[in-house]
Amino acid sequence: MLRYLTAGESHGPRLTAVLDGVPAGLPLTAAYIDGQLARRQGGYGRGGRMKIEQDRVMITSGVRGGMTIGSPVTLTIENKDWENWQEVMSPGPEADLSRRIVSRPRPGHADLTGGVKYGHRDLRNVLERSSARETTVRVAAGSVAKRLLEETGVVVVGSVVRIGEICAVEAGMDADQLGQAVESSPVYCADVAATEKMINAIDQARAEGDTLGGIFEIKVFGLPPGLGSYVQRDRTLDGRLAGALMSIQAIKGVEVGDGFSAASRRGSQVHDEIFYDRHRGYYRQTNRAGGIEGGMSNGETLVVRAAMKPIPTLYKPLKSVDIATKQPFEASVERSDACAVPAAGVVGEAVVAWELACVLVEKFGGDTMREILRRVGEYRTYWKGF
Repeated sequence: MLRYLTAGESHGPRLTAVLDGVPAGLPLTAAYIDGQLARRQGGYGRGGRMKIEQDRVMITSGVRGGMTIGSPVTLTIENKDWENWQEVMSPGPEADLSRRIVSRPRPGHADLTGGVKYGHRDLRNVLERSSARETTVRVAAGSVAKRLLEETGVVVVGSVVRIGEICAVEAGMDADQLGQAVESSPVYCADVAATEKMINAIDQARAEGDTLGGIFEIKVFGLPPGLGSYVQRDRTLDGRLAGALMSIQAIKGVEVGDGFSAASRRGSQVHDEIFYDRHRGYYRQTNRAGGIEGGMSNGETLVVRAAMKPIPTLYKPLKSVDIATKQPFEASVERSDACAVPAAGVVGEAVVAWELACVLVEKFGGDTMREILRRVGEYRTYWKGF
């Protein structure tokens, strides 16, 4: 069983994740995780904080000599901006709680509801944890899952397919082609023509003090069939993936395969016919289901998309009410991005990878990567000949 917890505040000293259940014998280095963290900080449209932070992970337990050893893996990431916030955010009694108080909740954030729920008159206690800065350490944790999946022949690739009103055109690329196209795009979009239009749209929104949302797509290649289950609602693969993606800040919708568009078509135009070839085994010529049927992976490429709302922190602030005076004010402004859809796609890769690693380990078991790899190989052979 894989599981992890994260801890840390946006302007605290560091972010931490403790991962339990990672099998022994998984090759893992800080450099690999750092590469994923750099991708999260990239993407056109990011704000000022990305110029302050240069995220690097420290692996403080569970890895020796570049290999996991079966004990909990602890990952920590320092917040470089901590030096400017020590007096305000110190956990000790010396903290100056009278400075940088936030009493004006921002529309679209957790500020007001979180303050009421936990009894905080200073809404900084809410925004420090609800901030998307927390996704930094989730990407670190998901990077470990990506390494595990890669060892079993599973590749996770995310791409931006929409920003604002600009949509990318599906190109039908394989994993390598898609990965290369995404990495060469400032907005992590595989469509070159759409990339330029997306950049222009972001520039226009920023100039107007506004923000843009969009949609990112995660494709998973080489996933074994039969991950997840139909026997209990909390074991369905699509349910788990949807929950993981919806847990990302600002995500408001998730679809698998044709998703919402399938609702407007007839069944004959939606469902994927099944074929068999002795070399390929069972396969489908279409993939409208997005690689999941009956709550389980079916052997086709997994396709899942998530819709991200525009970031609610605007440089032309929306109206709000001061919780101290109950008087109307313009909402407080923290550092923000004009568009964070590319970065959200990297976070999406991480949470999808984590859920897939979880269901893979649940199905194939084993305390070591050697056991898992043997069982995955045997199962792939079994599936072809069933």
